[in-house]
Amino acid sequence: MILNEKLTLNNGVKIPKLALGTWQISNQQVTDVVKRALQMGYRHIDTAQAYGNEAGVGKGVKNSGIKREEIFVNSKVAAEIKNYAEAKKSIDDTLLKLGLDYLDMMIIHNPQPWVEVNQSTDRHFQGNLETWGALEDAVKAGKLRAIGVSSFEAKDLQNLIDNSDTKPMVNQILCHIGATPKDLIDFSQNNGIIVESFSPVAHGAALNNPIIVKMAQKYDVSVAQLCIRYDWQLDTVVLPKATQLEHIKQNTEIDFTITDEDMESLAQLSGLDYGSASHFPVFGGKL
Repeated sequence: MILNEKLTLNNGVKIPKLALGTWQISNQQVTDVVKRALQMGYRHIDTAQAYGNEAGVGKGVKNSGIKREEIFVNSKVAAEIKNYAEAKKSIDDTLLKLGLDYLDMMIIHNPQPWVEVNQSTDRHFQGNLETWGALEDAVKAGKLRAIGVSSFEAKDLQNLIDNSDTKPMVNQILCHIGATPKDLIDFSQNNGIIVESFSPVAHGAALNNPIIVKMAQKYDVSVAQLCIRYDWQLDTVVLPKATQLEHIKQNTEIDFTITDEDMESLAQLSGLDYGSASHFPVFGGKL
């Protein structure tokens, strides 16, 4: 079963390969969404300090009736935090908001503060090392089981590999049909860093692409299912977001195989129009 499949992080911790993403789900709404997803069989929930919904996620975890040790919960240190003291405090604050004794994983949300993304060459190497040190110490203190990063390029990853005692366990990146950063995926995976794919449906941009729609019809699946399966076959952890029960369920129904030829064809697509989401830094915009 898809929801039972896991990958093994480089420290031995198991991570479910399909997660529920919670970006842009309000703190009020997310409690029920998380509860229902967990009761349906999801075992991996992804949130972040920047999402403003950690408290709601924590309530959903508690209200689900699922044993805590069966659930993999991940959050992210805000991209603006680039020093040890603030990072340490933010980890404790996240645990308080979630109402949990520990997190299964916490990652650095971005190598640069959001206001600098796509408009600054400063990669904040030293600041990221300080935040990374706080994450490492939180692991030693039993507050976190695993740590990783998000949207880190090869040089950002190398900085942590060369200058710390802990190799990142995941690199959560934008990866979808129409934007497949093969070199970064290869670099991460070759260094024992599991790739996580966020926005697998390109924040909705894939839904109306005629090439993707036609391919989904070929496999008799929805566009979302095709997109999730595409990232799945890249051997990445996939983080689709959904709020409606029907979509949450459909996102798990990806037990089909895209042929190697079609995978290659989809990988060659580029230039999806993100529409109203284009202003977000992760989609190329600027704050």
